[in-house]
Amino acid sequence: MRNTSPASSNEADTHIDALIATRLLALRQAQALSLAELAERSGVSKAMISKVERAQSSPTAVLLGRLAAGLGVPLAQLLTEDKDQPQRLRTRAAQETWRDPEAGYLRRQVAERHAGSGVELVEIELPRSAQVGYPRWSGKPYRQCLWMLEGALRVDYGDERFELSPGDCLDFGVDQPLVFKALGRSACRYLLVASPE
Repeated sequence: MRNTSPASSNEADTHIDALIATRLLALRQAQALSLAELAERSGVSKAMISKVERAQSSPTAVLLGRLAAGLGVPLAQLLTEDKDQPQRLRTRAAQETWRDPEAGYLRRQVAERHAGSGVELVEIELPRSAQVGYPRWSGKPYRQCLWMLEGALRVDYGDERFELSPGDCLDFGVDQPLVFKALGRSACRYLLVASPE
């Protein structure tokens, strides 16, 4: 996990905000989208998109989810740099982390999206009672497999609701709105494996 001293935490936050700003601008420009067009697709205001692109705002998981859905890309593309060659060994210290400034949600990119297979592995820690929601994806569909490690979690997948305990595994797509909510008296932790549909 990140060193949590105030100086290193501020440096890490500044770095991830700058990375998100760069990635968001690059992805928007690659699709030749104006701020207004991305705002319409994502439901995020032009002013907020502009602030994120200038690294003047630390976006929440919900906001990033809306922007990723509007761009039709996985969330990881906003949080990680493009790499030509995946690393054979990714030590824990080399795995990028990002913390939602509001919900405290912690996302660790365990394995980058592999260009050949399209598979990625992400570890999520959701604080007690925290909730994160994502809209239906508008881009190329992909599947996720969630494996519960600790705590209890509720997943709303469209109109379906699932409650998971350690060891449970849930397979779902991104074709429906999603809500993840930590249940019980403690935080929860789970792994997400994402792969092409």
